[in-house]
Amino acid sequence: MKKVSAIFSLLMLTLSLQAQRNVILIIADDLSPDYFGFYENHVDTVDVPNIRSLLAKGVRFKNLTSNPVCSSTRTTILTGRYSFRTGVGGIVGGAGGSNQIDTSEITIPRLLKMHDSTIAKADIGKWHLKQPMPAINLMSPLIMGYDHFEGPFIGQLPSFTNWTKYTDGVASTVTNYATTENVNNAVTWLKSVNSANPFFLWLAFNAPHEPLHLPPAGLHSYTSLSGTAANINAQPKEYFKAMIQAMDHEIGRLFDSLQVMNKYDSTDVIFIGDNGNSPRTAQIADTSKAKGRVYEYGVHVPLIISGPSVVNPGRTSDALINTADIFATVLDFFGYSTWASQIPVAKPVDSKSMLPIIKAQGNQIRPWAFCEIFKLTHDSDEAKAMRTIDYKLIKFDYGKEEFYNLSLDPLENNDLLLTQMSAVDISNYYYLCNEMTNLVGSGSFCNASVGLSTVENSTKFHAYPNPFSTRIVVPASRSNEQLELSNGLGEIIYSGNSISTQDFSNLTQGIYFLTSILHPDIVLKMIKE
Repeated sequence: MKKVSAIFSLLMLTLSLQAQRNVILIIADDLSPDYFGFYENHVDTVDVPNIRSLLAKGVRFKNLTSNPVCSSTRTTILTGRYSFRTGVGGIVGGAGGSNQIDTSEITIPRLLKMHDSTIAKADIGKWHLKQPMPAINLMSPLIMGYDHFEGPFIGQLPSFTNWTKYTDGVASTVTNYATTENVNNAVTWLKSVNSANPFFLWLAFNAPHEPLHLPPAGLHSYTSLSGTAANINAQPKEYFKAMIQAMDHEIGRLFDSLQVMNKYDSTDVIFIGDNGNSPRTAQIADTSKAKGRVYEYGVHVPLIISGPSVVNPGRTSDALINTADIFATVLDFFGYSTWASQIPVAKPVDSKSMLPIIKAQGNQIRPWAFCEIFKLTHDSDEAKAMRTIDYKLIKFDYGKEEFYNLSLDPLENNDLLLTQMSAVDISNYYYLCNEMTNLVGSGSFCNASVGLSTVENSTKFHAYPNPFSTRIVVPASRSNEQLELSNGLGEIIYSGNSISTQDFSNLTQGIYFLTSILHPDIVLKMIKE
């Protein structure tokens, strides 16, 4: 009987562990996907076997958009809200400055506590959402829902081997290597969690953020580096790769610990970068488009989601994802499907759950991705940007706009607004500028001069009245010509050779485009009253 009872108890424990879901979010600091050989845009790469191991059990996302700096991206993850809503638009305590996070924000750990009080919640590593002074700020991670915080408050460590760590508000000087210390603290906390309880761990490395340095021996394979200031200045990218590899080594140690604790197979792991590489470590010709700016190299970051929740693992996804989407995804991982009922009307959440993609039940969760940067001390880098799969619109706060076809020009070298745009280009411009206007809710992101009629050779193309309310009339010479009328989404409203006889009174107000099928470069912008 005792033997049967023991077998039954073991079976129940096994079933409990299989049903239990834990989540670890791992954030690498200042890391673009081009250092990873498993990303399509890779350049010079680094060996990361532990991060790579996530692929076999996961989904690799090709199109994650972050904000271009640390604090604002982390706030979007924690709250699920865009920066213009939270006010955290730049680097807290850094260049240009930023508002600090409001501790009244609804956060992932706060909602998890509402959902299930047994879920253990810790934030280990870089906080960077509040300044360490006044002293009450040191309690902000706990105030915002975590049971435990252990890590540095500031963005850039003065040294990875001599830094200040705060543990639930108490300061201490640490001389242990920061990346190693982060994992030591994470493992210690995990061991303290009741084995019957699920957990959420936010693990935010300072690596591979500057200062560039030579990590301790045994954590990397770059043994020819000397570690001197002169050598670092001569080979910054080699030291950057060594720091990435040291982080990967310690991530592997975390995974080993989870396996020893019999928690690895019940844990979903989310691995991301928080923004693109800095200009010093960027692998592009124009390094002004790196970290700190809303160009793709500054906001396109890696994302892998791996673990028991993934159906048909080993996949890649082209879906547009925003870092804010991690918020809803984590809550869904824990089965909290009604979290939206806890969100105040005055604090709308922008997050879309990735669960349909993770469960292989859908391919897309949003039609566009949005990013932005704004600071307390204003400069010309401040901007908002929105992209679809193929196109991207950037609006700088000082007024300039840039527009790119990312499928043809992924490095954003050819501003379409400086060219003669096609009807498809123009349609996509107006789609994005209208969507951005609707999202932000103030001002207009549309330049009314974009899409004015273009003329091929000396051919004249007219239609009237413009604006129109009911009918569109074209000259008799074009009355039998095949014409198309499309809206700002690129949807064809009418196609035929008798447009002058059509009744458009039921069309909604807005901007439309009249195109000649015979001369597709001829586009006339029409305004419906």
